[in-house]
Amino acid sequence: MEKYELIPAQLIHEGSIGKENLFEPKPMAEHDILRVHQADYWCRMRDLQLSAKEMRRIGFPLSSALVEREITIAQGTLDAAHFALEQGVAMNVAGGTHHAYAGRGEGFCLLNDQALAAAALLDSGKAKHILIVDLDVHQGNGTAAIFEKDSRVFTFSMHGKDNYPYHKEKSDLDIPLPTGIADGDYLALLSAYLPKIMEKHRPDFMFYQAGVDVLATDKLGKLALSIEGCLQRDAMVLETAKQAHIPLVICMGGGYSPDIKTILEAHCNTYRLAQDLFF
Repeated sequence: MEKYELIPAQLIHEGSIGKENLFEPKPMAEHDILRVHQADYWCRMRDLQLSAKEMRRIGFPLSSALVEREITIAQGTLDAAHFALEQGVAMNVAGGTHHAYAGRGEGFCLLNDQALAAAALLDSGKAKHILIVDLDVHQGNGTAAIFEKDSRVFTFSMHGKDNYPYHKEKSDLDIPLPTGIADGDYLALLSAYLPKIMEKHRPDFMFYQAGVDVLATDKLGKLALSIEGCLQRDAMVLETAKQAHIPLVICMGGGYSPDIKTILEAHCNTYRLAQDLFF
C-alpha cells in the first residue's frame, strides 16, 4: 500500500524522525515462523501451493513476492520488539496481520506478526506476561484463536460488532462497539477497561494494533472517531505503557479512508506521539 512509503517520508520531511530512526528487516527465519504457524500451512505457502479457496479467503493472489512481503513484515515486528526492549517503544509501519490463524490466513493476512513476535519473546524469556491491545476496527480473530489457551498472553480487542469478521473468536476481553460510536463513548470505554487490565494482569510487554479504520471517514469502518479522537486513543495506550515502564511495539494496522492524506495524518500522529512521550 502507498501509505507504507508515505508515512516515513512525511515524518522525515517534517523532522519528526531522521533516517537513523528507520530500520529495514530481513525475511523471518523458518524456525521463528514455526513457533506459531502449522508446518503444513507454512510449507504450502512457501512453496506456493495454497489452494485457490484458501487464497480467496486471504484476498490476495499467491506469489513469491507476497510470501516475501509477509515474512519481512513479520520480522519487522520481531525486530521492533527487540528495539522496544532497548528504547521503550518501537513501531512497524506495516504489521498488525491479526486475521492470520496458526493454520490458515484470511482478511489480507497470511502470517500473524504480533503472535510470532510474542511467541519469540516468551520462548527466549525476554517476556513472561504479554498484553496485546487491538484497537483496529476489526476483531483480531486470528490472534485471539492462537492465544486462546495461553495464559501468558492477554488479548484485548475493541472492535465494530457489525464489521468483519462476522464470526468473532473469543479474546480474553472483547468490547464489541456499536456502529457509529464517536469519540466520547469510545474513549470512555477504553479508559474504563485498560487500567483494569493492567492492574489485574500486570504485563511486562505490550503490543498495540493501532488501526486507523476507526475514523468516521473510513469507507469500511462503520465507526465515527475524529482524527483528534484517534490521537487521544493512541495517547491512552502509549501513556499507559510509558507510565508502567513496559516495552511497547506498535503496528499500524488498517486504514481505508478515501483520501490518503487522512490515513497519513492519523498514522503519523501515532509516531509523533511516541516521539514526544518516549524521547
